[in-house]
Amino acid sequence: MIKTIKEIRMKRKVTLKQIAKELDVSISTVSKALKDSAEISLDTRQKVKAFAKLYNYKPNNIALSLKNRKTKTIGVIIPEIVHHFFTTVIGGVEKVANEKGYNVIICSSNNSFDKEVINLEMLASGSADGFILSVAKETQLKKDYHHIEETMSQGMPVVLFDRIIDEVVCDKVIIDDAKGAQTATNHLLSIGCKKIAILTTVDYISVGKLRTNGYLRALRAYDIPEKEELILKIEDIDNCEAEISDFLLDKDIDAVFAVNELFAVTAAKVLDAQGKKVPDDIAIIGFTDGILSKHFIPSLTTISQHGEDMGIRAAKLLIDKLEGDDAVTEEYRTVIIDTSLIERKSTKK
Repeated sequence: MIKTIKEIRMKRKVTLKQIAKELDVSISTVSKALKDSAEISLDTRQKVKAFAKLYNYKPNNIALSLKNRKTKTIGVIIPEIVHHFFTTVIGGVEKVANEKGYNVIICSSNNSFDKEVINLEMLASGSADGFILSVAKETQLKKDYHHIEETMSQGMPVVLFDRIIDEVVCDKVIIDDAKGAQTATNHLLSIGCKKIAILTTVDYISVGKLRTNGYLRALRAYDIPEKEELILKIEDIDNCEAEISDFLLDKDIDAVFAVNELFAVTAAKVLDAQGKKVPDDIAIIGFTDGILSKHFIPSLTTISQHGEDMGIRAAKLLIDKLEGDDAVTEEYRTVIIDTSLIERKSTKK
């Protein structure tokens, strides 16, 4: 037991959620017991108080007091503001929020862990009642989710979308990234492509890893061997053109699957510079149906993530938590949004 106490203190301040888990009761029960509510039995109140004292639990009085002062505002934190997909998600969130009488505050973490923490703490200090969040690239790299767990432990609900964290127990809205990537690769295989390169992200970015898995699954279904030399994992997404150009130069391929719109557009651009014709020489398919995909020449075949639908479902889940009873607030759901293939000129040979 002493060892366990030391481990918790070394990690971080104990939370309501941790106390509830240790005593096998709800967070609501712990919160009410610490306030000496008559709704909770004397025995349970004594156990909770003793445990809290043993672990040196200190309530976040600011957050607790603000919890009872509703702002009717939802905080949305996204990794990047310029990405078309996140713009469509925000549109879906605002649509539902406005119908329900909520305002929306939007912050960008710019894929920074520190900025994500600052945004969450700032909004939790009285600006928002709950949060819709797609985690930053650095957060996935660090695997440090304390700021999200602390926010939830103080009674503020969080809905994760797109880039989610399996270890955090909350409502989530996702697409089946692997299935969408398999659909994209299957489309290339169906038009006769057999040497398909993939432009993806490094593995710690969850959606990139899942889409890579879908690509590999499709190849295996067609008995096409995986080739490491046809897989490019990109870390510096914003400065990827030179890396993609070097990768594609003189590569013996007949198609490219890019796990995001930027990679797809960049691939088409560098292939044109290298004297390759899209789709005559090399077909291209991307992921995310943004403005660039529609208006690039040639227009790009892509997988649509239906971002507005994702935002609508995320907002509904959050507002259900904010307005629901205890049974609703302690039940968590994962909603999976279907993707769809949008065929354009970049794969029409």
